[in-house]
This record gives sequence, C-alpha cells and structure tokens, in this order.
Amino acid sequence: MDEERPPVVLVPRGGAWGEAVAAAARQRGLDPVVVPLIADAPPEDPAALDAALARLAAGHEDSAEDADEDGVPDGRHGAPPTGRTRPDAAGPGAPWLVVTSATAVRVVAGRVPRLPAGVRVACVGAATARAARQAGWPVDLVPDDESAAGVAAALPSDAGPVLFPRSEIAATTLVDGLRARGIAVSEVVAYRTVGTGDEPVVLAPPPDAVLVTSGSVAQQVVRRMTPLDPRTHVACIGPSTADAARAAGLPVHVVARSRSAEALLDAVVETLHPNPRTGRSS
Repeated sequence: MDEERPPVVLVPRGGAWGEAVAAAARQRGLDPVVVPLIADAPPEDPAALDAALARLAAGHEDSAEDADEDGVPDGRHGAPPTGRTRPDAAGPGAPWLVVTSATAVRVVAGRVPRLPAGVRVACVGAATARAARQAGWPVDLVPDDESAAGVAAALPSDAGPVLFPRSEIAATTLVDGLRARGIAVSEVVAYRTVGTGDEPVVLAPPPDAVLVTSGSVAQQVVRRMTPLDPRTHVACIGPSTADAARAAGLPVHVVARSRSAEALLDAVVETLHPNPRTGRSS
C-alpha cells in the first residue's frame, strides 16, 4: 500500500449520509471517495404507505379508548392486563412502529411530522435510533442484537399492532419472527432502493476498502466494480450484510462490531493499521 497517502475508502451513497460518513472517515485518517452506487426512490404505491400510517394512528386511538381511568388497556388486543408497565409508563397493547434503517425514518417523518403520542418506536440499531431521535421521535427499544431478528425477539410479548415500513427488498426476518411470537404486524413498502447506473466504476488507484452497508450495495459492487483489485478490502456493516455480500459473490474482509457507519470505519482503520501519527498505512 502506498505509504505516501492515507487509505482510500469508497463510500457507496451520496447525499447527507455520504457527506457525514466521508467526514467521519477523514477524522480517522482515511481518504473517502463518495461514489453513489444506490439511491432511494418512492414506493410504487405511496397511498399504501399513507393508509398504513393512518391505521397506526387509529390503532393508538383505539388503545387509548380501551384504557381504564388508570391508563391501563383492557386487553382487547389479545393480552390481558398484567398491572405492569414499561419503563416509559406505557401499558400493554400500545402500537409499535419498527424501523430498520435511517431511510425508513426519513420517509415516515416526511409524511407524518409528529408520531401519535402513544406510539412506541423500536429501532434496529444505534444509527437508526439516532435518526429517529433527530426526527423528534422517542425511542423505546434498541435490541442488544442489532438486527431484524434481534428486534423481533426483543419486542414485548404484550405489544399491540406493529407497523413495519420497509424497503421493497427487505428480508422477511422481522415479520416472520414477530408472527411466530403471535404479535400482529403489518408491513408496507416505504421506499425502493435502486442502482444509479450501469457503467463500470473504476478508481485509480483502487480503493483500499469498499464500505458495504446493505445487500443492495453488495449487488451493485458486484455489478459495477468486479473484479475487485486483490488489495481492496470489502468492509460490511454487520453480519447479515456480510452474509448478503458473500451470497452476491464478494469476499468479506471486515465486519463492524456494531451496526453503524462509525463502527464500520473503526473496523476499517483497525484492519488497515493506519499509523496513529500520520493517519497513513504502515
């Protein structure tokens, strides 16, 4: 690796996210190159999303009407009153909004400026939770296992109806997990993830690392960047993304310890061994 330059990392999305990740990379002595491989697009049927969000609000109103004078629902949603409350004082039967990406947060917040007061919010990980809080949402649950399976396992068994606004190509892990536990969940496409073109992406010199933040990114790397230079590390944001990258035919060299861009960059730095004094590879 060239000792006269910092390690080059390819950031696969543009916009505010790409700018923030590029800034975080520079802080770590890396040289980011933003090459948007994917972008977000509206769902084919935006009316379905609006209707689902309206039902979420209506579900909250139903829960409030079912509450007794102490504010405890009467169990109409399938769980009898237990007398216990969650740390935020919400009783059983409260509706939940589950989000597994910052993009889902942005889309929903753009259509519903304020969530109904009684709706609980579960986020797949710290980065999604940060986006939710920035949107003004209270965050009630972030699982220790930052994955769709982790959310499905951690949601309270007495949860009310769950809405899952998702990417068009999201896996069924979350929905299957909740239904297996007997929790009512409805899913709706909130956005589509699309490629940004077909032309090959060639960087000179080749990047030292490519950040792979989703299965969609992995597919676009395969479509537009393979064969990768043997010196290029494929860095994945989490185990599920690493599995998707391998399924797409990519080698995986780096997996972040937690599901955030910051943790991914830290893992890249650790793998590439930059010199602490110069920020350059040693």
